[in-house]
Amino acid sequence: MPGNPYLIAIAGPSGSGKTTVARRLAASLPATIFSLDSYYFDLSHLPFEERARTNFDHPDSLDSDLLSQHLHQLAEGKEILRPVYDFASYTRSTETERMKADSYLIVEGLFALYWESIRSIFGTKIFVDAAHDVCLPRRQARDIQERGYTADGVLDRYSQTVRPMADQFIIPTRQYADIILDGCQAIEQSAAVVLDHIRKNQPQWGSELV
Repeated sequence: MPGNPYLIAIAGPSGSGKTTVARRLAASLPATIFSLDSYYFDLSHLPFEERARTNFDHPDSLDSDLLSQHLHQLAEGKEILRPVYDFASYTRSTETERMKADSYLIVEGLFALYWESIRSIFGTKIFVDAAHDVCLPRRQARDIQERGYTADGVLDRYSQTVRPMADQFIIPTRQYADIILDGCQAIEQSAAVVLDHIRKNQPQWGSELV
């Protein structure tokens, strides 16, 4: 096994199933999951009402410089101190998470394939595709349960920013993917497609796969 980790990117619209795919792959690999959600800018300097109106589905809402720096460090086998983001208050925690990649690093998030500065370090690039009528109810379930949002609030944000930003910024990044997965297909089928791609295209890694 090579010394530095093998990086896998998983991009796609909110609610498409990126996290589900990432977790299934991690169960078959000695993998660390890296979420782009940790890299939203800290908005503690703004009144809460203004934070809540921020467009979190625009790529400029993330600290792409720090993200690129940390991913390149992880790709070189180095350790990082990853920020921790609190979605209830739209702020970064004062705490950080010490992180070092396992043999595989799975990078998942809306904009995993957006920035050219990090696309080059991925060994396998995945786009999880799903229609808006599939993504919206998934987004509602997650945001209500995990982030404390209201159903009306999620619907309003989806129509105002999530859907238009996905159409403008996220869906076009599918052109950079090695694999396009159907977000509605069985997770075992999706995982098998990805693992087969790694075996065929990175044979020096493929012998380690479960």
